This record gives sequence, structure tokens and C-alpha cells, in this order.
Amino acid sequence: MRAGRTFAIRSITAALVAAGWSLKLIAVAVAHFAPPQAISGSAPSARSRPEARVTFDKDIAPIVFKTCAPCHRPGESGPFPLLTYNDARSHAAQIAAVTRRRFMPPWLPEPGYGEFVGERRLSQSEINLIQAWIEQGSPEGEPKDLPPQRRFVDGWQLGKPDLVIKAAQSYTLPAQGERGRDVFRNFILPVPGISTRYVKAIEFRPGDPQIFHHANILTDPTESLRRLDAKDGRPGFSGMDLEIEADRFDPDAHFLFWKPGTPPAAESDGIPWRLDPGTDLILNLHMRPRGKTETVQPEVGLYFTDQPPTKFPMLLQLENDRSLHIPGGDSHFVVTDDFKLPLDVQVLAIYPHAHYLGKEIQGFATLPDGSKRWLIWIRDWNFDWQGVFRYRSPVLLPKGSTLHMRWTYDNSAGNVRNPNHPPKLVEAGNQATDEMSHLWVQVLPVNNSGLKLDPRLILQTAISRHKIAKDPEDYAAHFNLGAALEAIGQPQEAIEAYRRVLALRPDDEIARNSLGAALQTLGKTEEAIGEYRQVLSARPDYVDAQYDLGSALLSENKGDEAATQFQQVLKARPGDAATHANLGRAFALEGRMNDAEAEFERTLELDPQNADAHYDLGRIFAGQHDYTRASEQFRNALRINPEHASAHSDLGTVLAIQGKFSEAVAEYEAALRIDPDLATARENLERARARLAKRN
Repeated sequence: MRAGRTFAIRSITAALVAAGWSLKLIAVAVAHFAPPQAISGSAPSARSRPEARVTFDKDIAPIVFKTCAPCHRPGESGPFPLLTYNDARSHAAQIAAVTRRRFMPPWLPEPGYGEFVGERRLSQSEINLIQAWIEQGSPEGEPKDLPPQRRFVDGWQLGKPDLVIKAAQSYTLPAQGERGRDVFRNFILPVPGISTRYVKAIEFRPGDPQIFHHANILTDPTESLRRLDAKDGRPGFSGMDLEIEADRFDPDAHFLFWKPGTPPAAESDGIPWRLDPGTDLILNLHMRPRGKTETVQPEVGLYFTDQPPTKFPMLLQLENDRSLHIPGGDSHFVVTDDFKLPLDVQVLAIYPHAHYLGKEIQGFATLPDGSKRWLIWIRDWNFDWQGVFRYRSPVLLPKGSTLHMRWTYDNSAGNVRNPNHPPKLVEAGNQATDEMSHLWVQVLPVNNSGLKLDPRLILQTAISRHKIAKDPEDYAAHFNLGAALEAIGQPQEAIEAYRRVLALRPDDEIARNSLGAALQTLGKTEEAIGEYRQVLSARPDYVDAQYDLGSALLSENKGDEAATQFQQVLKARPGDAATHANLGRAFALEGRMNDAEAEFERTLELDPQNADAHYDLGRIFAGQHDYTRASEQFRNALRINPEHASAHSDLGTVLAIQGKFSEAVAEYEAALRIDPDLATARENLERARARLAKRN
């Protein structure tokens, strides 16, 4: 946490990771083989089929082992195994039907409209081999021709994780959800550790994959959702609509999701995600009861790297849920959205989302020269086979390009996936029988070396304004606009955005606390204190408000009141280095130097690279006339932050007291180069020069 900075994620529907801004994401699931009559399409021409003898061992096994077995094996999502000749022969007719019509293996994007990693599409020659094998009576062939079975790793697919976190208690999934609906449940997994780590991969193990539609993994850096845990007497809490508070600008950047049949994968080089001490992982689960009670106790494995991120992507969302009023019987209902990019980006991955009425999905960009660049085209959408599609090579879109989504829905009786018989009006909502129109795009800002701020802030500001233009009552967009403007350094505009949020939601403590932070940045400390106190009167355990109120009181030299607030924060977050440091400053204001020293020492145990804590501890030692230790701490501060003007100035004073005037002059001059308005350094520089001249 930092004084005057309380950001928050506003996630209308459960988002992905890494703490950030307003995002919607529904992750994906794998369905089973559908009966042939539910599949449309035409068979390939018989003339193109092989005439030579086709056998399982020589021709079919390589296809099955590569594309079918990963899901069709014990413990995975496929309803039956496909590991042997007998397995394949038992389902030969079904395999022929679903591969002929390209229903299996599941792969939605059309070829030529985006080149993606891990494409599961069968070639036409492979399909022809399968058809010929069936027509020839499904012969087994010669054992010598059989390739070795694909080796699957039992347990963790990526090897032993560096850290495994399991839900503390098991959850009993009811035989059916409320009113027969799916069950959405969130589990909080506290992350142990006292140091920042960087995650290169995450693997999710839910238990029986067949009861899950999907899982999202979110990060809660301030433990803000713990207050919801077990409120209904059961582990976790229900719902998809989550609001996660964050104390710095760190927008959602990664697709942290799982669906049955999705293999875990490591992040690209340079793009691990940061995991700070005190962070909770939130497992947002979409479960489908199967008519009997079942036990759920998921766990995740984390794989770390020592290398911090060097690239910082961001997730952009196009959506138009407000337009989803799809009349029963309408077979061609279209919704669109578009967004103009304010800077150059590379598109790394894309995730389209709709439910059962989705028919055709188009995502593309119009470049500044008017040309069209396809990002994805799904001609025959299938809710159960959706996924995140990662590009083999990044797709460059220059500044001024416009992202487009065009979703077509079929709410007629002719849609075999329509859940309503007869068809009825369908609107936007979280249930699978409702609808959604979302396109998530993972972008990496590029060609921005001349910018003096995080380019993602420019994207966040632009996408928030875009959402507000579509829906002036989108409180999350107003909030995230305010947070971005505050981070950019436009507190007055941020205040206006936060006040619009409060006009829509007067009881929103997060927005009110953020309003206080923006007021404090403008120097309106008394107004800020009033907002913080109003927040705490409604929510006394709101830790960020306690911290921000303490910071405001500290800036007003009200050390005793500030200390009370920081002590409350430490009851909830005993390992928060910044709070220990501020408590030390509050004690110092009250003359409690021994207590202040202890707090600064504790700060440095938790965060040895905290330059300000070294500086403050140096001031304590200087006040005790222990100039050797004071000098050591000032030098520590300058080693970490050479631009710390006050540390240069106070080190100069210690050196002058020790009679080292030449060194003192050098430190005062360094302080004034950094901060020419530092009056104390200027006055002491003149004294040191005078003493040095007198000595000479």
C-alpha cells in the first residue's frame, strides 16, 4: 500500500489475474462427443479417399494417439478412453461421423483467419484415412506397425510445482443447483511467503474434471475478498461478479483459466506474472451438478522463475451485452462493438465468448490505411469448445487501428444447441441459458520508448471512455477511468470520475476511499480525512481506508491518531512493510523513538530494499548522536535510491558534525542537484563551505 493510492479492480464478471481493472471473462469447458444427428456438414468426396488397405496400427493409431488420447483417457474429460485398438473399434462409427464433419477434434477457428498455437484441426488426408478404415471394416493391422503410445504424466503435468496450494476445506457440490442452475463458487487460497515471486506457469487440479465447466484464477493482492468467505456457512462464497481491490496500477494481463482438456502451459519469455506477499488466489469455479452430491477440494501448482517480467501486456475487452435482447425465433441476430487503438500494439492471444445461441464469431481490425486484418473467424460457434487462442507470431496493429467484433446469434428452433424449446426471448446474463457477447484481446504495447508513463494507462483510459460512451451508467468504467487518471497524474479529473461512481452507487466504499486518495493528492487533506472516516463508519474493517486515513493524519502531524490506524492495519496484515514504516514515523512524531526504531528495523526485515526506512532509521540514530550508524543507514538509502535528496542532505550534516566538510559539501551539492528547492541543504552547504574555507 502507498499513501494516497488505493486502486481497485472492478470486475463485472469474474476476471483473470493479476490484479487490475474492470474485466469480464468466462472461461471454457470441454463437452463430450455429440450424437451424429446433432452435427451438420458434408462428407469429403469418396474419390479423394485412399484405396490402399488402411489399418489401425499403421495409419489410425498415430492420429488417435496424438489428437484424441489427451482427453480420452482415465481421469480426463472424454467420456470413454481411446488408447487401444479395441477402444477405437468400439467407437469407430462415431469417430468417423464426428471427424468427417470436423466436430472432433474440437477446433473452432476457420483456417486462414489467424495462425494459432496448438491447432487441433485434422488434415483432409487424415480424415480420409479414418473414413477408409471404417469402410474397410476397421482392421487392426500388424503389431510391428503400431507406434508407441503417447506417454502421459501422472499427477502434475508440468512436473513438481515449486508451490502447491490446496483449498483448506472441501466443498460439497449439491445434486443440483438452485432452480436447476449451474453452481458458481469461489475459493480463497492464501499464498504463503514473505517475498515477491514471479510465476511462469500455473497448473490447476480440480478433482473430477467432468463436473466443471471452467475455472478462472484471479489474484487478490489486498486480501479484500476474505470478508466474504464462508458467510453462508460453507467454504468459499458464491457468485461470478467479483470486485477485487488493488493498491497499484496492475491491469489484468494474462488468461489464467482452465477448462477440461486444456493442457497447462508456461507464459512466454519475458511475461511472467508478479505474486506479492499477502496475495490470495481466488478460484472462480463454474460447476455443473450431475444429480448427486460430490466433494470438491481443488488445488493449484505454481512454477516460479527468478526473472521478473520485461514485457507488460494487457487484456482489452470488446462487448455489447446491453444489446442482447434476442427474440425467440430470430435466426440472425447481430451485435457489434469496436474500439480504436490509441497506440501501437502486438496482439498475443484472443478469447471470444458467447453461449448456446452463438452462431458466427468474427474478430478483425481495420488498419489506418483502410485494409482489413482478420484476428479470428468462427463459422460454427460451439459454447462447449470455446477457448483462448494464442497466435504463433504476434499480430502488429498500428496506432489508429480499430478492433471490431461481430457476433451473430440463432434463437430459432433450427439451432440444435438452443436450450429453450420452444425458443423464447433471451437477454444478457451469467447463466449458460442467458447470453453474452465478449471479445477479449491480449495486447502488448510496442514502439513507446518515448512515453514517460506506462502505456497501459493510455489503453485503460481509452477503453474506459469507450465503455462509458456506450453506457453512461457503467459504474465500473467510471471507476477504472478515475483510477487510470489518478495514476497518470490527473487527480482533479479522477475526482470527477469517482464522484460519478458515487452518484450511481452512493454506498460504494471503494469509490469513496479512492475519492479520498485523489483529494489527498491535491492537498485537500481535511476533505480526504472526511471521506476516509465516512468509509470506516460504514465498514470499520476496511484495511485500505484505515491505512489511507493513517497516512492523511500523519501528513497533518497527528501522530497519535495515525498510529492508531496503522496498528489496526497491522492486526490484519502483520507483514506489511509499508505500514510498519509509517507506524514508525507516527511514533517518531510523538517522541517515541525506541518504538519508532523498532518499527523501522521490522520494516527492513520485511523489505531490506526500502530506502525510506533506511533513511528514517538513520534519522533516529542521528537524533541519538550515533553518527556512525546514522551515516551507514543514509548510505544504505543512497545505495538503493541515489536520487534521495534528503538522504544526501542528512548524510552531509552527519559528515559536517564529524568535521568532514569536503565530503559534506559534496553531499549537499548532490542533494541540490536533485532538488534545487531543498532549503536546508542550501543553508548547510553555505555553512560547510565557510567552515572549509576557514580551515584552509
